Amino acid sequence: MNQPSDPAFVLVTGMSGAGRSTAAKALEDLGWFVIDNLPPGLLFSLAEEAGRVKLAADKVAAVVDVRSLAFTSDLNAAIEELDGRGVGVRVVFLEASDDALVRRFENVRRPHPLQADGRLVDGIDRERGILREVRANADLVIDTSKLNVHELRSKIVSFFGGEDRPGLKVNIVSFGYKYGLPVDADLVVDCRFLPNPHWVPELRPMSGLDGPVREYVLGQPGAKEFLDGYEELFGVVAAGYTREGKSYATLAVGCTGGRHRSVAMAEQLGGRLRERGMEVQVSHRDVGRE
Repeated sequence: MNQPSDPAFVLVTGMSGAGRSTAAKALEDLGWFVIDNLPPGLLFSLAEEAGRVKLAADKVAAVVDVRSLAFTSDLNAAIEELDGRGVGVRVVFLEASDDALVRRFENVRRPHPLQADGRLVDGIDRERGILREVRANADLVIDTSKLNVHELRSKIVSFFGGEDRPGLKVNIVSFGYKYGLPVDADLVVDCRFLPNPHWVPELRPMSGLDGPVREYVLGQPGAKEFLDGYEELFGVVAAGYTREGKSYATLAVGCTGGRHRSVAMAEQLGGRLRERGMEVQVSHRDVGRE
C-alpha cells in the first residue's frame, strides 16, 4: 500500500484468541474510536462517517475477524477501495503460536469459530490458511504467544500512544535461535559469528546489558564492521519501507541463547538508529531463560 497524504485509520485483525479485543480496548483507552467485528464491506462507510462527523482519521480503528464470509477477498477488496479513494489503512495483525492459542481456548472453554465438528487445532489451521495473505500484507505483525494482556496493551500503547511522528517505527528484539525465530520479524540478523561469552566463566552469568559482556562482544574482530555495515544497510531498507508506506518494522537480532551477543548488538543497533532520527524500541525476548 502506498502511504496516503492524509492520515490513515487502523484495521486490527489476526488469529482468534491472539488478543484482538485487548488491542481494541487499549486503543479505546488511548482515545480512539473503535468499532469491533466490522464486516470488511463497511470499512469505506466507516471512513465516510468518520469524515462526516469530523473524527480524527488517525484515531479511528476497526476490528475485523475471520467470521466474516469470504473474509480475505472482502477485506483485500475493501482496502483497495479505500486506497483508491485516498483513504489509507494501516493493518495490524495479531499472531500467536498454535500451542498458545490452544491453551487460551481451553482456558475459556470456548470452541474455535472455524472448528465446527472437528478438533480445535483443525479450526486454527483453517484460520491460518484463510488469513495467510492478510498477514503477508500487514503493516505491523505482533506475536502475542508469550505476552499477557498487560504486555500486549503496553505494546499497543508504545506503537500508537505517542505523538504521530513521520517515518518508520522500528522494533528491535534480541532472541536465541535455540528457542526459535520470532514469528513477527521482518528482518533477521545473526550474531553467531562472534565468540560466545557463555564460554567465559566470569561472563556467563551476566547478559549483554552488563558492561563487561558488552565490551567483550563489541571488542571482537568484525563486531564494529558488522554494526557499521548493517547500520548503512538498514538505512537503505528503512527508506524503501517508508516509500512503500510501511509504518513499522521488526528487526530480530539472534545468537545461540539470546542472552549475550544478540542483546549487546541489539542495544548498539538501537542506539545507532536513534542517532539517525528513527523511532526505536529495543526488547530482549530470551534473557533469563538460561
